[in-house]
Amino acid sequence: MCRKTELANGILLEIMQGDITKMDTDVIVNAANKQLMHGGGVAAAIARRGGQPVQEESRWWVREKGPISAGKPAVTTGGDLACKYVIHAVGPIWGEGDEEDTLALAIRSSLSLAEELKAKSISFPAISTGIYGFPTDHAADIFMRVRAAAGSERVRSVRRIIIVLFDRQRLDVFCDSFNQHFEREAR
Repeated sequence: MCRKTELANGILLEIMQGDITKMDTDVIVNAANKQLMHGGGVAAAIARRGGQPVQEESRWWVREKGPISAGKPAVTTGGDLACKYVIHAVGPIWGEGDEEDTLALAIRSSLSLAEELKAKSISFPAISTGIYGFPTDHAADIFMRVRAAAGSERVRSVRRIIIVLFDRQRLDVFCDSFNQHFEREAR
């Protein structure tokens, strides 16, 4: 565990190093592409560990409902994962334009969908900071700002939000952003 705080309405926000595929939260978020082709990074790890149900349900989703977007994530069961659901969220590719707003939308949309599922806990990876090239420090700041939405009255079901980072470098950046953000709030 790197950092932990309780938000205004009692929601617990945590940042930790770990493997998101091993989280036993109600929901884990997948950093997905629009077609839900789980070929690399977090998506491949989730599909591999989740097994056939995750991949089959992803194919069904795209076939029946079309590609996903930052504002319209998909949901599948967790398959062989410890979680009940996987929310597949599309973050922006760095350089395509409007990246910060798109990442914020992907995070908010995932929280909103978790609320619809009546989830009590959700784990996020560092969406878009891998092959999509989003700078980790910018992403961390956006995550810290968007978490304020979790402190609003719209979030009633979700009581625990965990940002799970696989490598130490990203963990350090997110912890620094957490420290700066909450230090400013305390003043």
